[in-house]
Amino acid sequence: MALSDSHHSPTAASPWHLLARTDVLAGLLFIAIAVFGLWVSRHYPVGTALRMNTGYVPRLLCWMLLGLGVIVAVQGLRSGAPTIKPLHAAWRAVLSVTAALLAFAFAVERLGLVLAIVLLVGIGSFATSTLRPLETAAAAAVLIVMTWSIFILGLGLTIPVWPVW
Repeated sequence: MALSDSHHSPTAASPWHLLARTDVLAGLLFIAIAVFGLWVSRHYPVGTALRMNTGYVPRLLCWMLLGLGVIVAVQGLRSGAPTIKPLHAAWRAVLSVTAALLAFAFAVERLGLVLAIVLLVGIGSFATSTLRPLETAAAAAVLIVMTWSIFILGLGLTIPVWPVW
């Protein structure tokens, strides 16, 4: 007597099928990172909102990430979010994003903020095949303006904007 395929495949109601949804997995990843961050920073002095200490912002961000993770996971459970793609399909995105972050880290001091962000967005855009060149250029422009406004204008950090030859 042969077993039917439906006996071995996950059904829509099985817990494994629910956990294989992209939003649920993203939410669980956020929660895991937040819990790890809270655990690592458990001995950091927090202080108060008026007199912040070294642990205030990291712990605040971890709590915010934890809340976001719960929201994303619950929405993923409630909606018909798509299930994860096979592992081989995810390598393109993983490698592209990793390469983009490394390129930015190595280029920002030598090439300046503008060109490093162009590299970041350009290399990162290979993670998906659905982006068009105009969308990629617009994303780079917005990120350049926001980064310059926050870190150079707002915080006064001395990050080179253009390359120094």
